[in-house]
Amino acid sequence: MITSFDDFCTWMYVTVDDLWKQIAPLFHRPGPAPQCSDSELLAMALIGECRGWDLETEPLSHFRDYRHLFPRQPSQSRFNRRRRQLMQASQLLRLLVLRLLDLAQERQCVIDSLPVPVVHFHLVPGSTGDWDEHGAAYGKVSSKKQTIYGYKLHLLVTLGGVILDFHLAPANASDLRVGVELLSEHADLSVLGDKAYISAAEAAALWQQRRIRLTTLPRRNQKQQLPPAVARTLNSARQIIETVNGQLTEQLHVETNHAHTFWGLCARLLTKLTAHTLCIYLNRLLGNPHWLQIKALAFPI
Repeated sequence: MITSFDDFCTWMYVTVDDLWKQIAPLFHRPGPAPQCSDSELLAMALIGECRGWDLETEPLSHFRDYRHLFPRQPSQSRFNRRRRQLMQASQLLRLLVLRLLDLAQERQCVIDSLPVPVVHFHLVPGSTGDWDEHGAAYGKVSSKKQTIYGYKLHLLVTLGGVILDFHLAPANASDLRVGVELLSEHADLSVLGDKAYISAAEAAALWQQRRIRLTTLPRRNQKQQLPPAVARTLNSARQIIETVNGQLTEQLHVETNHAHTFWGLCARLLTKLTAHTLCIYLNRLLGNPHWLQIKALAFPI
C-alpha cells in the first residue's frame, strides 16, 4: 500500500529500475557513468509528471526536499538535456509495461483525440520555435468550439483505461484519416469511435484487412439509427475515454505546452503517457481494484 509520497517515489523508482535493466544496453554510452543514474533520472521525470510539475524548473526544485530518496541530483540544464536524450527510453518502458499489464491484452477499445496547442494565437507570427517545420497547424476542436495552433494527440484506449497506442498529428488532420492510420497498425480489435470516425468504406476496409470492427454512433440525420439500448451501451463504454482524457488534461497537463521545440514537446508527451501507464501498472501490482485511480498514488492522503 502507498500511504505517502515517499512510498510512491520508492515504488516508482524500483519499478523503473527493474524495467530499465532490460533496455539499458540500448543506451550504453562511453565514458564514466553519471552520478545520477538513467533509471533515477527517468523515475524523477515520471514522478514529476504525475505531480503536475511540468515547468522545466519545477521537478528539481521540489526534489531538493527529497534528497534522502534521490541524493545525486543533476543540474537543471543537465536534467533537461538527459531527459530529452532518454525520450525513446520512456517509450520503451511504456511498451515493456504493456506486455506485462493484463489490462493491455483487452481487445475492446475506444479511439479519440485531444488538442495539444503549442503557441497562443497572438504569438504564432513571432514564434521562434520549430513548429512549422514539424507540421504544426491551425485546426478546429469541435468538442470545445475553439481553434488551436499545434497538434492533436490521437489515443487508442482499452475499456480498462490503458493507452495502447497514440499518434501525434497536425491539428488540421481529420480524426478519421489519422484514426485509420493508427488502427491499421493493429489487428483483431473492436473499437468505438465518435461521429468523427463515421465512414462505411473505411470501416469495411479495416474489417477486411485487419479484422478491426469500428463502431460509431450515427449522426442524428442518418436514416439508420441504433436501438436505444445499444446506443446507451456505446455511450457508457465511451465514458472511459473521457476519464482518461480528463486524467491526461487535469493531472498530467497534456494540453498545456511549456516546450520551446517540437522534440522537447515529444519528450514531455512520452513521459506523460508512460507515467499514466506506469501508474495503472502500480495499482495492479498493489492489488488495487480501482486501478484507474492514479491521482491517489501521487497524492496519497
